[in-house]
Amino acid sequence: MNEIFTKAASVLEQIEQAGFEAYFVGGSIRDMILGRPIHDVDIATSATPAEIKSIFPKTADVGIEHGTVMVLYRNETYEITTFRAESGYSDYRRPDSVTYIRSLYEDLMRRDFTMNAIAMDKDGRLSDPFEGRRAIEERLIRTVGNPDERFKEDALRMMRALRFVSQLSFTLDHGAFQSLERNGELLTKIAVERIFAEFEKLLKGEGRKEALKMLLDSGLFAFLPGFESKQEGLTKLLALPIEEINEPAGQWSLIIYTFRIQDPEAFLRRWKMPIKLIKEIKRITALLKAGVLPSTSNDILFRYGLHEALIAEKLLCILNDSDHSSAEERVSQAYAGLVIKDMSELAVSGSDLMQWSGKKPGPWIKEDLDRITKAVLEQQSKNEKAAIKEWLLSWNQT
Repeated sequence: MNEIFTKAASVLEQIEQAGFEAYFVGGSIRDMILGRPIHDVDIATSATPAEIKSIFPKTADVGIEHGTVMVLYRNETYEITTFRAESGYSDYRRPDSVTYIRSLYEDLMRRDFTMNAIAMDKDGRLSDPFEGRRAIEERLIRTVGNPDERFKEDALRMMRALRFVSQLSFTLDHGAFQSLERNGELLTKIAVERIFAEFEKLLKGEGRKEALKMLLDSGLFAFLPGFESKQEGLTKLLALPIEEINEPAGQWSLIIYTFRIQDPEAFLRRWKMPIKLIKEIKRITALLKAGVLPSTSNDILFRYGLHEALIAEKLLCILNDSDHSSAEERVSQAYAGLVIKDMSELAVSGSDLMQWSGKKPGPWIKEDLDRITKAVLEQQSKNEKAAIKEWLLSWNQT
């Protein structure tokens, strides 16, 4: 048994000694069977939150409305959730009512996919009433029971299904896939932030291409922000080696380019993604439209920096169907050869320009500094105050 389970087994023992049932549940069991890294464990119990708090002296009500209590035990924290039944999903996301129960089977029955509906006791014995282990071995994502019911309870599960296709390189059960085709419109009931979180994870998985193909084939794409009527663009995206692009800004830039988005900022804001990411994507998209390889332009390398230049170079090679294997080396070498890499390294400042010219502050300072920077980058002038002054004087006389 994995060390993380062994360490947490004493938590289960404490609960059992108090007369209740307790099990490890969910993704940690799935990942154990798959041999994937396990970072934390979830515990389910027949004890109510109040009963858990009577067993452990140090607790916090992190999700008490859903029956979850965080327990601090031997310098570790554990989320412990009471077995529960749910009913009524009027917003297609959260249950209208939650009822505490004493049955492990009924608790597992409310879960999304069979691979996530496996429990394990402190001794490593599995409770697998819905044949989740078999689904894992067959590398299949199956819903617990009727897929229409599971997706109507929580429409985000449709995106989770495709995210797991990407992350685990699994196949989606045929019945579940057909349910995506029928229920895609329910995604419009889900907060965009939730959809974005799942889509980001989908784009990071090794099986992202297959997941995006399912997104296209099922028609689910039509209910994602800005993806409406983008079937052709998504088809073009799938024809590219997207599995080789791992940077989020690069992936979204490729989406914007293949979708022919005219207003990238409006498109990206619909996804409610971080402003910092939006700015990065817009800059890279601008480079793609310009079509100039950053490795061939000192000005671009200086203005965009190494990180964005690397992404843009690789994407441009992919879009031009040219070899991108040496893109990183080309950009890195060109960037290393820049005379300056930041404005702070320039030998002159606006104060110098005003002193030399006797002119008052104004837009002309930025214009002259830009010209000087370009001259230094192109080695038309040394990055020395005297040399720059001489170059600027000769430039003003032409």
